[in-house]
Amino acid sequence: MTVRQITADRMADIARGAAILGAGGGGDPYIGRLLAEQAILRHGPVTLVDIDDVADDAVVVPVAMMGAPTVMVEKPPSGEEIHTALRALQEVLGREITHLACIEAGGVNSTIPIVAAAETGLPLLDADGMGRAFPELQMVLPTLAGVSTCPLVLADEKGNTSLLRTADNRYAERFARSIAVEMGCSAMTAQYILRGSQLRDALVPGTLTLVERLGRTVREARGRRDPVAAAVGVLGGRLLFTGKVVDVVRRTSGGFAYGTARLTGTGAYGDSALELEFQNENLVARLDGRVVAGVPDLICVLETDGGEPVTTEGLRYGFRVSVVGAPCDPRWRTAEGLALAGPGYFGYDHDYVPVELSATRGGS
Repeated sequence: MTVRQITADRMADIARGAAILGAGGGGDPYIGRLLAEQAILRHGPVTLVDIDDVADDAVVVPVAMMGAPTVMVEKPPSGEEIHTALRALQEVLGREITHLACIEAGGVNSTIPIVAAAETGLPLLDADGMGRAFPELQMVLPTLAGVSTCPLVLADEKGNTSLLRTADNRYAERFARSIAVEMGCSAMTAQYILRGSQLRDALVPGTLTLVERLGRTVREARGRRDPVAAAVGVLGGRLLFTGKVVDVVRRTSGGFAYGTARLTGTGAYGDSALELEFQNENLVARLDGRVVAGVPDLICVLETDGGEPVTTEGLRYGFRVSVVGAPCDPRWRTAEGLALAGPGYFGYDHDYVPVELSATRGGS
């Protein structure tokens, strides 16, 4: 077994890379970085474990923030909510939790588990449940693997907890979302309890290693080469567009941040326009009216000059950005994966075309 540790000086690269992989969602990377750095400085480094080194009878619990990322900018978590959720889940389980995990990649939801691991002393898996971020609770690989999200615990900053047991994972999303709204549109969750024997089917291995490499590559590229091109290389993706944000319409409803952003092109894209639609995460990109990328593939927005990720809540008029499309985990491209998180689920009438094909063909 190779023992690795996450120290505070690694958090900037991890948060940056996680926010890129989050496809516009997963929370504010700056807040996530600060929370994790403070937790590590107080409690010591976090032990990072490969899924292949976890015993079959291990009890693995993903922890995350649920709600609208726009709200968390004004109501950041204190960290105590994580403890509250884990304690409540531990009481229900009657078994010791042995490991923690990330349920998705994102600026906060890749760092909240680091906070939890630092504060509890539990090892953290180098993995996540999506390989990106998605807006709804059931949109995870554990669902495809037949794992229930319940028992599910939500906790808020006031000490309130709620325990859910539901008929299926979509009901869990509906009920948990309404509770999160009552908790102020954001809450901490502990859910999708996994046995060690389920990890390879239910998780994407190597996520934290990947996000750190991605964040470090972008940082090191600055001043020497194009940081956006460097990010594209790590992601195995494609540059879809470079331009300026000219309009953003955003609203928070039902615990989600919905919106549309319009961009006009610059440079090679000077005669074109691109539209992004998002629900916490970027869902579809249309270049001159044609779909060039869409869920479940990743649509990532980066600052053109420095390669910093721009989340959907951070998009502003005048930002000069580059839009990158990247392939998702292959399991999302199956019939079951597309039914769970493909364009049809979000109400779009276009067929899914892998980004490496749609970008080449000019969309659908």
